[in-house]
Amino acid sequence: MSRLMNMKNVDRWLLPDGVEETLPERAQGVEQLRRQLLDLYHSWGYELVIPPLLEFTESLFSGVGRDLELLTLKVTDQLSGRMMGLRADMTPQTARMDAHSFIRKGVNRLCYADHVLHAKPSSPLAIRTPFQVGVELYGESGLDADIEVISLLLESLTSMGVESATLDLGHVGIYRALTESVGLDSEQEAELFALLQTKDQVEIREWITANVSSPTVSQWLLELSTLSGDLSVLSTAQNVLADAPAEAHAAIDELVAVAEVIEQRYPSVNIYFDLSELRGYHYHTGIVFAAYAEGYGEALANGGRYDHIGEAFGRARPATGFGLNLTSVIGLDSVALNKPPKGIYAIAPQSAEESSKQWQAVQTLRAQNEQVVCGLSSDTPDFNELNCDRQLVLIDGEYQVKPL
Repeated sequence: MSRLMNMKNVDRWLLPDGVEETLPERAQGVEQLRRQLLDLYHSWGYELVIPPLLEFTESLFSGVGRDLELLTLKVTDQLSGRMMGLRADMTPQTARMDAHSFIRKGVNRLCYADHVLHAKPSSPLAIRTPFQVGVELYGESGLDADIEVISLLLESLTSMGVESATLDLGHVGIYRALTESVGLDSEQEAELFALLQTKDQVEIREWITANVSSPTVSQWLLELSTLSGDLSVLSTAQNVLADAPAEAHAAIDELVAVAEVIEQRYPSVNIYFDLSELRGYHYHTGIVFAAYAEGYGEALANGGRYDHIGEAFGRARPATGFGLNLTSVIGLDSVALNKPPKGIYAIAPQSAEESSKQWQAVQTLRAQNEQVVCGLSSDTPDFNELNCDRQLVLIDGEYQVKPL
């Protein structure tokens, strides 16, 4: 019985699988990077928005496909009886703002920084409550918008000290053009999509043999699964897909154009192309990208073009953007955080007169951006726990700061 009671007591402190709390030192780092990134985005003309924590699911899932729906934790609104979802991604919310509550005729640049919640981990190593920072650019369909957003992602990583970054570039238009040319139904397309993500050449070949009758298209799809690597992959793609639909070649040309500018701007960034990588395929419409760092297996950021998501809100606008997982970035060894300076300890005053005078001294120090921790009457201070290396002491009737 005693053991059972102890287990119950322990269970009270357990968090759900994949849910983390953020303790002071790490929280300070997250906040430092959040401010740093938002200042960077402001300097590029991006305006901060704070989407609501939960919305009706009809809004959250509009135009984004089933992938996001499976990640969303759903609850019933006790007031209306309608289903609501706790946001798993803030992109649909900013799309709603651009289309409905923050309408502009021209380009609209928005940014955000807050927690999202996943009903289940998005990958085996992922947590379910990542802190997401991101930008979205609405109202421009040209490649210069994609280039701006990708550049801002790389600037974000550089500003945080992320070293040896790899930019993974792809384009969903290539896969879409090839599958449309062969007339796959939705079930077949979903099966092939899943196989391409596994990169299992044997299974891919078997599926293509069983489902695609055209030898030419079969060869295109089989080659697509192998088209990954450096810039030379794009030349290879142009050759092996020489007779493919024009839309596939237009997509390859877009990748070439974007890569040329990014290489010029960021020569130290490793650019990797994967033409069968289809992140967000169900709602992305063009170039897709992800950022990786050495020593970390998961993507630090994902993004791409999604031109049709606004249709569900009555205002279709071209759009591109990215979301960055700040929770992952903060754990990288290369990210150097500025530790806040240690504070000043003020021992509890012994009289009302002393208290008044000490208060004035404390407030003066705080106005100078010093951290001052005031002692309490029964306090036995542990200066390491309090993070203090100085003390406010009364000397000859005046308060002075002295080392401990």
